[in-house]
Amino acid sequence: MMSNNIAIPNDGHKSAHPIVFLFLVLPFGIVSGYATITLGYLLSTNGVSVEAIATLAGASLIPSVIKFLWAPLVDTTFSLKKWYIASAIMSAAGLLAIGLIPAKESSLSVLFLVIFLANIAVSFLGIVTNALAAYDTPEELKGRVGGYSQAGNLGGGGLGGGIGLLLALHYSNFIATAILGAACLLCCFGLFFIKEPVSTLKAEKPLKTIENLFKDLWITGKSRLGFLAIFLCFLPLGTGAASNLWSAVATDWHASADTVAFATGIFGGIITAVGCLIGGWLCDRMNRQVSYLVFGLVQAVAAVSMAYSPHTEIMYIFWTSFYAFSLGFCYASFSAFVFEAIGKGAAATKFTVYACLSNAPIYYMTLIDGWAHAHYGPTGMLSVEAIMGVIGVILFFGLMKYVHSRPLTVAVEK
Repeated sequence: MMSNNIAIPNDGHKSAHPIVFLFLVLPFGIVSGYATITLGYLLSTNGVSVEAIATLAGASLIPSVIKFLWAPLVDTTFSLKKWYIASAIMSAAGLLAIGLIPAKESSLSVLFLVIFLANIAVSFLGIVTNALAAYDTPEELKGRVGGYSQAGNLGGGGLGGGIGLLLALHYSNFIATAILGAACLLCCFGLFFIKEPVSTLKAEKPLKTIENLFKDLWITGKSRLGFLAIFLCFLPLGTGAASNLWSAVATDWHASADTVAFATGIFGGIITAVGCLIGGWLCDRMNRQVSYLVFGLVQAVAAVSMAYSPHTEIMYIFWTSFYAFSLGFCYASFSAFVFEAIGKGAAATKFTVYACLSNAPIYYMTLIDGWAHAHYGPTGMLSVEAIMGVIGVILFFGLMKYVHSRPLTVAVEK
């Protein structure tokens, strides 16, 4: 048995530069970004309500909440690289299917189903990328790898939303998804820079492999870091839920289509990626649990500041950009903390379990934001999100006090 802080010998293999994981995870963000930003705006201009768009955005989040159901397949069957290539191909096909469906109210049911299936396909890609990162990252770089991987995830969302929206507006929905699908396939070249890891979980007998997986999950979950991470996943803090509705509420700030594409797409993706990189760097130099709390508070401040600032186009650009920057910090902090907690072993399943749990508050906060907008308008929507963030901080302190009163246990790798 080994502590999660002890690296497995790699026979002289040099760890991949953190930037490789940025490119590998891009498709995960592209698929989600297209569904929430591009389709969100197109549906809004066609008269679809914000509540309905919020429900559609939820279709892209549901697979992220339940993907722990199929994550063990990655740990126990084929190689990680084979899983990545298959997922990239299916994700590109899913984008093409979305591009063939008209963005109007009568298509909502079909769009919900296709978006749901496309996000199931791309979820395997995210699972594999996190497993590769867990095996190929030394302790002192977990913050930066978390930052780079989230930069790819959220930056990909900006590309899928921003570039996707511009292409859809100036050409067609199909051309936009075809180009983005091709970009997903090109990301497979990143696999050349990573060595296929030797699993510390698989055994000759399948039942023994499954036993090792569940044992590793149990020991990680009851360790101090693992236990704290589980509860942090449920907090409505640093969720970035409002960003799923920026395109849908753009008219409340009198923002044009080009402004939405710029602020929440191209520029938003860049500034979020920068936030991820800086946040990841900071996480390697401070307590990763405290960083999650601090960065979440910054996002709550951004939300309430936007709520009570003038509802003008320039304020829309400024505050969505600041919000995007804080989102990068939050996501980098979360990934760094989880990489620190899980070690190796059943890395794909363990990281996915935490990622699924963390998507639960993103999902319910997206729905709450949509509900708050319908009942209290844009100011109420952002105020409610900020209040929920403060509640998350209060709960965080209570959890910290409880967890640190427990005996120290470390995760185990098989």
